[in-house]
Amino acid sequence: MGKKELGGTAGSVHDLVVEYLPLDYKELNIDVDKAKERVKKLTQEGKPPKLVMFGASVFPFPHPVRDLADTFRDVGATVAYDAAHVAGLIAGGCFQDPLREGADVVTLSTHKTFFGPQHGAVLSWDKHAERIKRATFPGLVSNHHLHAVAGVAVACAEILEFGREYAQQIIKNSKALGQALYERGFDVLAEHKGFSESHVILIDVTKFGDGGTIEKELERANIIINRNLLPWDIKAGRHFMHPGGIRLGTLEVTRLGMKESEMVDVAEFMKRVVIDKENVEKVKTDVVKFRKDYQRVHYCFENAIEAYQYIKIR
Repeated sequence: MGKKELGGTAGSVHDLVVEYLPLDYKELNIDVDKAKERVKKLTQEGKPPKLVMFGASVFPFPHPVRDLADTFRDVGATVAYDAAHVAGLIAGGCFQDPLREGADVVTLSTHKTFFGPQHGAVLSWDKHAERIKRATFPGLVSNHHLHAVAGVAVACAEILEFGREYAQQIIKNSKALGQALYERGFDVLAEHKGFSESHVILIDVTKFGDGGTIEKELERANIIINRNLLPWDIKAGRHFMHPGGIRLGTLEVTRLGMKESEMVDVAEFMKRVVIDKENVEKVKTDVVKFRKDYQRVHYCFENAIEAYQYIKIR
């Protein structure tokens, strides 16, 4: 999604008029009262929203779907929820249940916290099924790559078998990593809320440089994160190539078997690069040595036979 002037697909490709839900910077979430005010104002102007999409690329906390769904539906809007980043946490029962909280439809990726091959999916209610099917095939999708569908099926079986434990550990690791970084001098956002209820934490790095430069320095040390705009960066005149923030996710380290104690090690590696300005090659050597102990993927079947004999998914 994005406005025309920003080049987002909704605006520039589909020629839609896009408005954003107001954000509470401190809470890193939608401001419920201001969102209701925005809907009321748009409706009074004769521009009631037709589609409201909950979702984010920085998604540390569940969105207030239950608090806002009726407000949107009362003006005739369809309520959608983009679960691309958090589908695995939802499937594991550890985030929120958007359909039962008021969403009409959920879209998701199968290759983020939901740990399958690259694909997409749409979830909804029976009453919307035929309309969604007609719009999808053959209108938008003509070839769904059956080999990847089989991979998604295996991932679904693994989520059913291991999903809750996996999602719980991701969230524990996020909180532990946020705390460890905070204690070492990083400005991790939402400290008053435990930093995160998902796989993501967001850090303001303006005391130490900019997100783009720090991203490259950490990558040189074999620590892969990404630069990220902070909610207030555009107003502050910062650019997405050199924003004020970095975004970290814990799903990969969790899948490799790391737990809370290892998050302290990760935080220490990051401190050595970003705050202590230690020689990057020295840190890289230590990161490589540390990483050698984590070579096996967890929360999955041990062999293909287990996956294809899994009964519960049939």
